[in-house]
Amino acid sequence: MTNTSVSSTARVLGAGLRALLALTLVCGVIYPLAVTGVARTLFRDRADGSETKDASGQVVGSSLIGQRYDLPPEKGEESPAPDLRWFQPRPSHGLGTNSVNTRYALILSGATNRSGDNEELIRWVRDAKAAVVKDNSTATYEVRPSAVPPDAVTSSGSGLDPHISPAYAALQVHRVAERNGLGVGQVERLVEDHTTGRLLGFMGEPRVNVLELNTALRDVIRG
Repeated sequence: MTNTSVSSTARVLGAGLRALLALTLVCGVIYPLAVTGVARTLFRDRADGSETKDASGQVVGSSLIGQRYDLPPEKGEESPAPDLRWFQPRPSHGLGTNSVNTRYALILSGATNRSGDNEELIRWVRDAKAAVVKDNSTATYEVRPSAVPPDAVTSSGSGLDPHISPAYAALQVHRVAERNGLGVGQVERLVEDHTTGRLLGFMGEPRVNVLELNTALRDVIRG
């Protein structure tokens, strides 16, 4: 190999190395820092994961991801019972042990992919409706099966939906008030305060974020 060839190869390698270093610096350091800086300046809450905090400033979760509110599981119990002091989210893919995601686990998200006439899905919905009626009926308030909204007995497409309908939240008000020694009107106001309307007035449906509602409820209970 001649000196000219060696020199030419060295120049090409040197140019490639400089380009690699420059692109690594720009694309791997400067650009991510710039985007992060702009996002945290303009969209502080969302850029940090849409964290939800209680009155003390403690992070209790993300407003984008649903969570369960259950009693500590008993020994040998397959699935823990819901803690009825709190507003309950919609089911996370069924009620049985064969369902896709019963615990709002972030590592597993997806739909059940069962048709409307699937026998197992029908059984889940029937059992869920019976449980909703039983759990939310109190000494002074009886839930009618016809009043149970669809989101109380079915999961969302992702299985991680953090919202419920205002109808499902309203159905739970009497039970939550009784379990926590609060007035029904007081709990109803909490639901109203945490009900989000349609986007731009016509897109989507009104909804209630369960985590934010339960966080506000806990702050009221603590006084």
